[in-house]
Amino acid sequence: MPLTTTGELIAAARRNNRAVAAFNVITLEHAEAIAAGAEQAGAPAILQISENAVKFHGGSLTAVAAAAKAVAETSRAPLALHLDHVVSEDLFRRAHTEGFSSVMFDASKLTYGDNVKATAEAVRWGHERGLWVEAELGRVGGKEGEPPLDAHAPGVRTDPAEARAYVESTGVDALAVAVGSSHAMTERTAALDHALIAALEDAVPVPLVLHGSSGVPDTEIRAAVRSGMRKINVGTALNTAFTGAVRAFLEAHPSAVDPRKYLVPAREAMAGTVAHFLRQLEG
Repeated sequence: MPLTTTGELIAAARRNNRAVAAFNVITLEHAEAIAAGAEQAGAPAILQISENAVKFHGGSLTAVAAAAKAVAETSRAPLALHLDHVVSEDLFRRAHTEGFSSVMFDASKLTYGDNVKATAEAVRWGHERGLWVEAELGRVGGKEGEPPLDAHAPGVRTDPAEARAYVESTGVDALAVAVGSSHAMTERTAALDHALIAALEDAVPVPLVLHGSSGVPDTEIRAAVRSGMRKINVGTALNTAFTGAVRAFLEAHPSAVDPRKYLVPAREAMAGTVAHFLRQLEG
């Protein structure tokens, strides 16, 4: 199926009070598993590649992007490509030439004023080239290389009034907000602030994005969608499934050396995880 765009998928989700899940791609097996899981669930999905994943591939976006695009175009599910958590302006400016319809430009570590200035410029440049641009306000935390961040600490969560001003000043197409989740959680114990999600939904005219959804229980995800979340980012849950399947296979077959033998169950485990998350997003 031809690639769709993130903007089209999110717009359809908003019309139907649903959400779209975006899954992180690190290896070819991740991309194949996302496509397979979307087909199993009969649902659209977004394949997203983070700046950290690009660094893992030696700083080259081209190869991993081409692989993800090829997988998406041969899938029966509607899939889009998204470049996630981009700090580098050079990487941001390569997105539209590599098949991405959207980018999350991450200036959240800057002061509010500098965040607004940098994001507004990224949005201006991106919109001129047809890119849908997501940004972050508040501190979700938990990314590799960051110090630990308490998702419940004062000043961490996104303020609705500030969010309204931020969206008006930057022109972003979607806003990732801090409402109680954290990146890289391996246990699903996060408790979201649903009153805050509803207040943010009322405050801003653009779709809300939940980062760190791997650590959010199913009931919390479903409630978040009902409160107004429209893009649900999942990464660590796929890695947990992948690593668990590989570990189990090698423990049962300690003499195995052919990576295909353990990558098959790893890919299947990730596909099952993808399908499970997609089935939670009925709204």
